[in-house]
Amino acid sequence: MKFLADAMVGKLARWLRMLGHDVIYSAAFDDSELLELAKREERVLLTKDLELYKRAIGRGLDAYHVEGKSEPERLAEVAKRYNLPLEINMDKSHCTICNTKLTVTPKEQLQNELEKNTFTYYDRFWRCPNCGQIYWQGAHWKQITETLKQAQQKSSASIAKPS
Repeated sequence: MKFLADAMVGKLARWLRMLGHDVIYSAAFDDSELLELAKREERVLLTKDLELYKRAIGRGLDAYHVEGKSEPERLAEVAKRYNLPLEINMDKSHCTICNTKLTVTPKEQLQNELEKNTFTYYDRFWRCPNCGQIYWQGAHWKQITETLKQAQQKSSASIAKPS
């Protein structure tokens, strides 16, 4: 899926990129630019701005009004609405900074760029071919996994509720 995130959902944009989705995000876009870009590139507009959401829908654009208060809630509602799996496959992930698809990079190529302990204790690395950011499943991965687990639970709970 291709998304466009407004300034109010920047963290959500980064999460969706990790999940392998193409997400354009910039806090610099004004509402008119967002609407034009969503139309031109046929992207789903994600926003917490109710007025912007209404304008997008009024123009026939695919838009979603994000209401969740926490990142797991926001992830759960977008995943449910667009039937997205809440699982990270690093081989499909996009750079959380610039949205470029990551490439597997042998650790030996990164030896001079990593902290000694990171190089010693981790074996799989990915690099953004555009901005050079390096990724690995380090100590922070536990929190990432926990956030996704919470989002999965919230998504399942909202599906299980009787209508």
